[in-house]
Amino acid sequence: MAQADTSRLIKGATGDWEVIVGLEIHAQVTSRSKLFSGASTEFGGAPNSHVSLVDAAMPGMLPVINAECVAQAVRTGLGLKAKINLRSTFDRKNYFYPDLPQGYQISQYKSPIVGEGEVLVDLTPDRSIKVGIERLHLEQDAGKSLHDQSPTMSFVDLNRSGVALMEIVSKPDMRSAEEAKAYVTKLRAILRYIGSCDGDMEKGNLRADVNVSVRRPGEPFNTRCEIKNVNSIRFIGQAIEAEARRQIALIEDGGTVEQETRLFDPSRGETRSMRSKEEAHDYRYFPDPDLLPLELDEAYVEGLAAHLPELPDAKKARFMADYGLSAYDAGVLVAERETADYFEAAVAHGGVKRDAKAVANWIMGDLAAFANSQSLSISQTLVKPAQIADLVDLIEAKTISGKIAKDVLAIIIAEEKEATPSAIVEARGLKQVTDVGAIEAAVDQIIAANPDKVAQAQAKPTMIGWFVGQVMKATGGKANPQAVNDALKRKLGL
Repeated sequence: MAQADTSRLIKGATGDWEVIVGLEIHAQVTSRSKLFSGASTEFGGAPNSHVSLVDAAMPGMLPVINAECVAQAVRTGLGLKAKINLRSTFDRKNYFYPDLPQGYQISQYKSPIVGEGEVLVDLTPDRSIKVGIERLHLEQDAGKSLHDQSPTMSFVDLNRSGVALMEIVSKPDMRSAEEAKAYVTKLRAILRYIGSCDGDMEKGNLRADVNVSVRRPGEPFNTRCEIKNVNSIRFIGQAIEAEARRQIALIEDGGTVEQETRLFDPSRGETRSMRSKEEAHDYRYFPDPDLLPLELDEAYVEGLAAHLPELPDAKKARFMADYGLSAYDAGVLVAERETADYFEAAVAHGGVKRDAKAVANWIMGDLAAFANSQSLSISQTLVKPAQIADLVDLIEAKTISGKIAKDVLAIIIAEEKEATPSAIVEARGLKQVTDVGAIEAAVDQIIAANPDKVAQAQAKPTMIGWFVGQVMKATGGKANPQAVNDALKRKLGL
């Protein structure tokens, strides 16, 4: 058995423990209509405004499979490097709850549409793990019970009832909260690239059931507990940490972990019991008699595979090969498809071959900092790829310095959203001073006014930084920094 990575172990009172994590991700399929009806899947409608007779389980209503949902599941399977099962079946998963009008959920049990696959998850620039995919199956979502509308009654909203979900079940291959968070982040990126799920966790379009157990390093798996419906990547990490420590404390106190379903309370940072194994539902699966087996052919799957977009791993490898980017930079840029597209548009703007690393630095640095401060995506900043390209070109041509470029970007963001950096530089007189005579005159003036600092700099050459700052200040930040350095070293005899 492979030795546990000691850096990922949790220290208990009686020694080290290893956490074992597996995830069941419920991803809402991107489609205009539901899995078995023509009702809208649009988010935010008035309660019960997107409900067909099929969703409401009216007598005599029969489900009809949505072909686009099937295609989305196959595309996702291909993106997960998984086996596509050409024959799959739908089953009835029986349980009774007010927001499930049929009294059963149509799901896939023994024969899912997608079998085993894997996801490569980058943890650091030099460390990655492979997380196995057990299966992906299609199923319909339930409705929603509303308990805050009345002091005496609960209400039911069936807008979500029948919406298509992909349940993506991982193998128990993760060994820390950080690995689990990185896996969900990567999986969400793949889904977004494919377009099969928007991954919006705030709307409930991506949520996780988290399976956690602990063991002594090298020992067999222990009993696991499932934490239901965790709806943010941050909470997934917190839930794993809290549940692992709860189980460790329980075992070290002489108790045993009982298999049960639990809920995570973010406000208290702890999990609490929802139901025990003994109370768990007997779902009594049986084949749905209203739905024939779903049979696909190789040509159908190959047709979908041929039209898949370039996925994150392939794009990262290409960015490294074509643009000479590091694994880290390429990984950051491809994490979101729109950021990767933005980068390529800026690099290639106007047919000019420009420094890809410089473009990447602006996108990942100043632009990303602004976007994050406003909770925006890169494209929502309204700064265009062409404007970043122009900034990089101006710096390369030594028309402006990096400092002035930052000021120009700030002007674009705050005031002149449509203006080109070149136009702003011209209109505001921000061109860099490269005239050696003008720079030397400024240097002479600063040296003459500070004889004490001259002596200090000659004794301690690092003091030259103070002089550079003074010259830059005197020239309004427009002097070429390299020319200033050269002039100072020459005149101070350094």
